[in-house]
Amino acid sequence: MTDFDVATAVWRRADGGFDAELDGRWSAGGVPHGGYLLAVLGRAAAVVSERHPHLTAVSASFLRTPEPGAASVDVEVLRVGRSTTQLRATLRQHGEIVLAALLTQGVLAETDPWWTTTSPAELPDEADCVPMPVEAPGAGFRVELMQFVDQRLDPAVLGFATGTPSGSGVIRGYNRFADGSDWTPLSLLIPLDAGPPASFEVGVGRLLTQQFTADVRSLPAPGPVRYELRSTQVSGGRIDQDALVWDSKGRLVGQATQLGAVKVPG
Repeated sequence: MTDFDVATAVWRRADGGFDAELDGRWSAGGVPHGGYLLAVLGRAAAVVSERHPHLTAVSASFLRTPEPGAASVDVEVLRVGRSTTQLRATLRQHGEIVLAALLTQGVLAETDPWWTTTSPAELPDEADCVPMPVEAPGAGFRVELMQFVDQRLDPAVLGFATGTPSGSGVIRGYNRFADGSDWTPLSLLIPLDAGPPASFEVGVGRLLTQQFTADVRSLPAPGPVRYELRSTQVSGGRIDQDALVWDSKGRLVGQATQLGAVKVPG
């Protein structure tokens, strides 16, 4: 089993629900990573949705800050169709819902797009990009997730690391799993919610996700994925972030958008 498989494992209970153990190492600043949490829900949804094994879409509300440790997952099937199964899932800790999501499961293939307007983010060679350590410069907290993800950033977007964010609101780079495993539709939730967030290059610091929506377009080819995060506006103490992820063959395999809270400098 891969590190990701172990960390997102769920165990079915007699009542039809699931138990999970949130791994504190898949976190940033001690808070479990949002994409990782959604993958735990997706793991349970895949068990229920046997005809449609692949996550194709998710829309989630982050209601409370979760913590590492025991959690429970409840999954409700809303509809089973010929090509998709639609479900509702919740993650609970201490009797309270911390994350609620609508998920769509389907069957994906490793196919080229019939039509697209996107092209992969322009990046230096992977070897010329800067690896992100657990003690990430400019973050102000430990990013434990980097034990499992080999993330390398374009040197052009590292102004935040020296206290001089560019103001572009753009972060881009590469992601691989450190254990050498390949990306799957479910694990693409990690780079679709990748860090450092685009808010760092705006100069407003950490983004705390409130709402997150993602689509997975096809099975990713083996190898690293390229990703780009882009924000367009900060207002009312919130920031948007769009994410695009391309596989090693240059195909857009996932996209996401989220809205998060930020602290605007006084």
